[in-house]
Amino acid sequence: MRKTLKITLSILLMVFISVTATCQEKASSNADNMMKTEKRAKKKKRRKRIRLPNIDLSHWSVTIPELNQKGSALSVQPPEILNYAKDKRLIPYMYNDSIRGTLVFYSFPSAATTANTKYTRCELREQMVPGDNKTNWTFAQGAKMKGDLAMGEVSKDSDGKYHRVIIMQIHGILTDEQRDLIGQKDNNAPPILKIYWQDGKIRVKTKILKNLNATGPDLLHEEAWDDDDGFNFEQEVGFGRFTLEVKVSDGEMVIILNNSEYKVYDGIHMRKWGIFENYFKAGNYFQSRDEGAYARVKYYKLEVSH
Repeated sequence: MRKTLKITLSILLMVFISVTATCQEKASSNADNMMKTEKRAKKKKRRKRIRLPNIDLSHWSVTIPELNQKGSALSVQPPEILNYAKDKRLIPYMYNDSIRGTLVFYSFPSAATTANTKYTRCELREQMVPGDNKTNWTFAQGAKMKGDLAMGEVSKDSDGKYHRVIIMQIHGILTDEQRDLIGQKDNNAPPILKIYWQDGKIRVKTKILKNLNATGPDLLHEEAWDDDDGFNFEQEVGFGRFTLEVKVSDGEMVIILNNSEYKVYDGIHMRKWGIFENYFKAGNYFQSRDEGAYARVKYYKLEVSH
């Protein structure tokens, strides 16, 4: 009887140990599976957080607030600009915000200025032929630029007002023949369009002829053109995300904010501007020399077509 009881107890003990071990194995396996699942979920979440801007830089150069060996503002051309995320020259001024998926342009007052200006910039310059500034476009040929952007940060002046920043431009340029015709030393021509971020709103400036009867070579001189009074869009964009679109065609320039507000220029000034070639600019052309001033402009998307 006792022997039988011992055998029964031994069997029960072995069964208990086996069941316990099996349960422990299952629990351990379940814990491992849960940890693996959590790790995969975390990796997936991290991957989702990494966002990159939708901008093709193969047809853009960039000018930054850094001096080159000749003592003027440094410009980086394609294809070098495509490596901006690893280029030590560009990293402080042009970099990705991978959380928001933007390309950030940072600028501040420095000694690195360009011709005919006292202000500095971290700004893209369109190149229809990569690495070449000689091939540009006319209004008659048509062009369109659309940006999806936001003001990141911007300093204030002594009166407590935000510093102005030019976020888009259309710049005129003289052909070599036009330059030689008027005896100018370089190919610079006035900008027909400047779009500002100013106190949370979008302000547009263009050029007007001083003499409406001017024709031919007389139109090519910078002093033939003056600034207009400017135009302010009603919407306040503040530091939020917004879209800007610029469309040009023969004798006409249209600026569109958030697909809802339009400003159209189609008078004699636009028609006579057709004598110039042009190129787009976009980024952060900072409009202050105040000590300690700065701005960051964020571009989500930037597209150009002709």
